[in-house]
Amino acid sequence: MKSITRISILFILLPYMIYSQGSAGSKANYEFRSLIDMQSAGVLTKGNVGVSIYSMSNGVLITTLEAGIFDDFNIGLSYGGSNIIGTGKIELYKMPGALIKYRIINESFFFPAIAFGFNSQGKGNYIDSLNRYEIKSKGFYASFSKNFQMLGFFSIHGSVNYSLENEDDKNVNFSVGLEKTIGERISFIVEYDFALNDNSENSLGKDNGYLNLGLNWSIEQGITIGVNVRNLLKNNKNNLFRADRAIFAEYIQPIF
Repeated sequence: MKSITRISILFILLPYMIYSQGSAGSKANYEFRSLIDMQSAGVLTKGNVGVSIYSMSNGVLITTLEAGIFDDFNIGLSYGGSNIIGTGKIELYKMPGALIKYRIINESFFFPAIAFGFNSQGKGNYIDSLNRYEIKSKGFYASFSKNFQMLGFFSIHGSVNYSLENEDDKNVNFSVGLEKTIGERISFIVEYDFALNDNSENSLGKDNGYLNLGLNWSIEQGITIGVNVRNLLKNNKNNLFRADRAIFAEYIQPIF
């Protein structure tokens, strides 16, 4: 009897497991709002809410809540800290991060999507002496995204930003990124942050920029998980290792 019940449940869930999607792969139901660190022109559609968790080295854990309030307009809050996972004293961030994004132009055949926004959530440890995160928040930014059909989808992204964490370096910054779908449920991501606002004498960067790679997988309706390899160019002066590893998970659900 138990076997029959389990088989019945499996047949009921199987269509959802096969066809349901998150934000990765050629059949994704939702857009990337960011690649790894850089912001894209993607938004949550009106009525959708997303919750994500990002875990990286030094026990850093960041939780983000986003919502599509109006068409092409998102708001959100995030909060986290270091040593939340593992050992050592938990160091919570001083302030939550604020997120706001408005896509002013939707993608067309000839033109990319363009969005403007603000994001005050950085990543890594918060360094009091510099009043900044290890990876600076993007602050004010403008992003574009364009998709092409090529064995699934191939997407290019670009962004310019000005961070308010600028006591050590006040320059405007640029980022570029690529996404390539691998089948219906997986996306490969690469991004390069020029870190022009993080290469002064007092900054953490070493003028190499930040090169990050990621692999995201839509595992269930609205659920996406991912793994990242960060700082491949060993840009951070405080990082003695060549690369950091991070994991990511998000859940998106329409609520109205």
